[in-house]
Amino acid sequence: MQNVLTVISLKNIRANALLFKSISEKPLIAVVKDDAYGHGAEEVARYLEDVADSFAVATVDEGAALRLAGIWKDILVLTPPLSAEEVVRISAYRLTASVSSLAAMKLIARVSRELSLPPMRAHLVFNTGMNRYGFRPDRVAHACRMAKEYGFQVEGVYSHYYSPENERLRRRQQTLFGKICSVVQNEFPGAVRHIAATGGTLAGGELFDAVRIGIGLYGYLPYGFEECGCAVKPAMKIYATVAQGGTFTGGGMGYNRIKEHYGKVHTLRIGYGDGFFRAGGVGVGKLCMDAAVRAGRGDYGTRRIAVKDISSYAKQLNTTEYEVLVNAGKKAVKKYIE
Repeated sequence: MQNVLTVISLKNIRANALLFKSISEKPLIAVVKDDAYGHGAEEVARYLEDVADSFAVATVDEGAALRLAGIWKDILVLTPPLSAEEVVRISAYRLTASVSSLAAMKLIARVSRELSLPPMRAHLVFNTGMNRYGFRPDRVAHACRMAKEYGFQVEGVYSHYYSPENERLRRRQQTLFGKICSVVQNEFPGAVRHIAATGGTLAGGELFDAVRIGIGLYGYLPYGFEECGCAVKPAMKIYATVAQGGTFTGGGMGYNRIKEHYGKVHTLRIGYGDGFFRAGGVGVGKLCMDAAVRAGRGDYGTRRIAVKDISSYAKQLNTTEYEVLVNAGKKAVKKYIE
């Protein structure tokens, strides 16, 4: 096989989901954005549909793909609609919109009015410190008033911790979010409150009405919680095929001049064109676009583990498991095991 292969344990993803439900004792919003962090959103969602209470995706396209794959539980789109077409598709696929600004509200209201769409299902988003999306906290009453005026069907309210490992900062956001929720639930009594992702859930404290679990589903823990003792199970293994085996010649290993003399070497069909980092971590020295050179004997056509430890690889390249997983899954052939 010339393509990189990722072998994905659906059993481990399910076990991780059940673990976080047990830890939180709250409904689970399973975050399957960006192709379930490279693991394949449709397959993951199908396997979790009886465990997850709802799903969250990054874009309308992702939500539509889940609907077409037969997923009928609630799907929250975390990015607010940015065009009239997206408003129409959110409505057509019965997705739930994130409404994080007056501009987004006005877009939805205008398109809904012009096309006689049903009331938009929505979660209101508030900025409690991350400064990514959300109404300002002092605009909560105005946001609720406008949502009512525009006829929104507000089903939830959420924010996001920017530093859940820092107790002082987390508690400050938590308190602010609680005040926001009091106003929202006064206007929309059934609105589900959620702010904790994987890190926030592990930090404990007030978890409100639901938790959004992303990286934890796939077997990794966010910064600050690596040593918390939560026994998650990594779900992805990355393999590549030996494209050549031979004897070391000259003074290079891929795009590197080296002083050490190797005996046998082999080439894996994996490179930075497959979403890995040119700086290294897979073979000796830098990767080529489509190949990595390794020391030692390798039999032509056999399959090898390409990255033995995703956490160590991420640390070596000064990045996170999130980025490694998403990049690795983009071009790889996925094989699912239970």
